[in-house]
Amino acid sequence: MENQKLPNATAVLILGILSILTCWCYGIIGIILGILALVLAKKDITTYRMSPDKFDNYQTLNIGRVLGIIGLILSVLTIIFFVWFISIVGLENMQDPELAREKIMDYFGQ
Repeated sequence: MENQKLPNATAVLILGILSILTCWCYGIIGIILGILALVLAKKDITTYRMSPDKFDNYQTLNIGRVLGIIGLILSVLTIIFFVWFISIVGLENMQDPELAREKIMDYFGQ
């Protein structure tokens, strides 16, 4: 009998890759995709643990899960960066590049 494939392993891998690629979109899209990857991975991990001999693509699932975690971390760091940047420059100064540059230079003491 041929081993089956875990139903969401490929989806988890794709979502994990996309969460890394989209973490720079203000972090929101990367967080959503990373969480989706982790939720789908959890479902497949429980399926795999019930009968590990039946499935043969657990490594794909595990790689996708790790990529989802990395994408989630990068997305959170991106959000933290944008919050920090807005707190330094201010929303009113973000429209004027010269004023924004001035605020950044003041912050770093140059």
